[in-house]
Amino acid sequence: MATINTNAGAMVALQNLNSTNREMQEVQSRINTGLAVASAKDNGGVFAIAQKMRSDVNGYAAVGTSLDLAASTTDVALAAGEAISDLLVEMKEKALAAADSSLDTSSRAALNEDFKSLRDQIGTIVANAEFNGTNLINNSVTSISALANADGSNSIRISDENLSLGGGVVTLAATASFATAGDASTIVTTIETSLDNLNQSLARLGTGSKSLEVHKDFVGKLSDALEKGIGNLVDADLAKESARLQSLQVKQQLGVQALSIANSAPSTILGYFR
Repeated sequence: MATINTNAGAMVALQNLNSTNREMQEVQSRINTGLAVASAKDNGGVFAIAQKMRSDVNGYAAVGTSLDLAASTTDVALAAGEAISDLLVEMKEKALAAADSSLDTSSRAALNEDFKSLRDQIGTIVANAEFNGTNLINNSVTSISALANADGSNSIRISDENLSLGGGVVTLAATASFATAGDASTIVTTIETSLDNLNQSLARLGTGSKSLEVHKDFVGKLSDALEKGIGNLVDADLAKESARLQSLQVKQQLGVQALSIANSAPSTILGYFR
């Protein structure tokens, strides 16, 4: 039936053209963003999973920062402990030389001055061995901790090692000195005990620093794996989208032609009245 009121062919052509235009908008969005799922409207389930994974990735970035801070604090404490160990070795040498009963008083006094200078240097090192305001060897904190997972429910704890003079590790008193061979001999024994204690403290600090380093590497690999997983879920295949765009452009042009032909159909009715 020929009619000018209803053009079914034009309706169909317009529907197909609108469908092609919507597909082109989708393809252009994917090309512009590089994402096949850029919002919940594209795919609600996949978008929700990707957002959860993005949250974990950002959380692991914070974990990495926390681990870096703890590792730096521990490394400063470790470096200070090693410097203290070297000083104790030198102090032992001075005290052992002063323990020689054949040594004259003036020579022993000179050794004692050197000894006290080294002793005071230990105090200076302990007081200044801090990072970001935290000192792990002066008994100002009981421990430090670093985040271990993205939700903050686990942590890695590094205990304080009090390396202050007269403390539990370095048992040598902050006022230690010698005036006689007997005093020097007693100090040698005290220093040997302190060195044994200090070696154990350094071992604990070294183990803690290593554990932080290992976990930082693991967190980095885990974050990379999550980012790869997010990409697999939401990234667009641009080679495929490029081919699809060209196809849709042809369909769009054909759709315009089809709509033009359908719209011209009612004009043939005029021929009936000539």
